[in-house]
Amino acid sequence: MSKRIAAGFIIFRRLERNPIEYLLLQTSYGEHHWTPPKGHLDDGESALQAAERETKEEAGLDKNDLEHYNKFEEKITYNVSGRPKDVFYYLARLRNPEQTIQLSDEHQNMSWSNFQDACRLVKYHEMINVLKKADEFIQNN
Repeated sequence: MSKRIAAGFIIFRRLERNPIEYLLLQTSYGEHHWTPPKGHLDDGESALQAAERETKEEAGLDKNDLEHYNKFEEKITYNVSGRPKDVFYYLARLRNPEQTIQLSDEHQNMSWSNFQDACRLVKYHEMINVLKKADEFIQNN
């Protein structure tokens, strides 16, 4: 049984009078869960390359729109349909906090959410832990 691998970015922005906000996308399939932009690795692709490609495909943001924090990488593992799946998350700040997000047809909605609201939206314990680690990293750097 082969392990599936995916990767994505925890994307945040800072507005002048608001706290840090995290970008979450709501899927247009299944349970319509909320997640950062992420997706499966293509053949020969690194996790970081997949995160960059998926962010472009799902949110319309390319690597020039983001400031990537290369000292942050988190991996979570969970089962999907009885098969293990690893997801690597990287951290990036949106350079222009007013930039428009362009959703793909894989998503039906998006949200810029503060930390507490983001944790409520994502629901899953593993993803909440990644958000906690990202938030701590941002606060300390």
